[in-house]
Amino acid sequence: MDKTVRDIMTTEVATLGRNDSLQLARDIMTLGRVRHFPVVDEDGNVVGVVSQRDLYKASLGSVMKYGEKAQRAFLESIAVKEVMSEPPITVAPHISVQEAARLMMEKKIGCLPVLEGSKLVGIVTETDMLKLVAEL
Repeated sequence: MDKTVRDIMTTEVATLGRNDSLQLARDIMTLGRVRHFPVVDEDGNVVGVVSQRDLYKASLGSVMKYGEKAQRAFLESIAVKEVMSEPPITVAPHISVQEAARLMMEKKIGCLPVLEGSKLVGIVTETDMLKLVAEL
């Protein structure tokens, strides 16, 4: 199995800007069944990653006791940059799937943005890894 990240990555990647609200992240996660977002700056450089887990952590303590309307207002008031993981851990498309899997396990992360130079070309997630194993 000499597969590279390029072979299994998702190339259509939903991204967020640093100043986007957590509510936008939540809406896209809910509608698009997306669990991880690379966060990009004004020039399109990947500056962080926001995951479903980050969203839960941000909203858990403060909004669980409120209704949906208050929860939305709260999440609207928080920018992605306040909860994103940075700096992002990224990989190049030519690295092996084994290397990427090892890195994800070591760092306890669920995704790796894939960069060619500084350009975002894809994302590889735990789900991509599981699909690969299921196909063996």
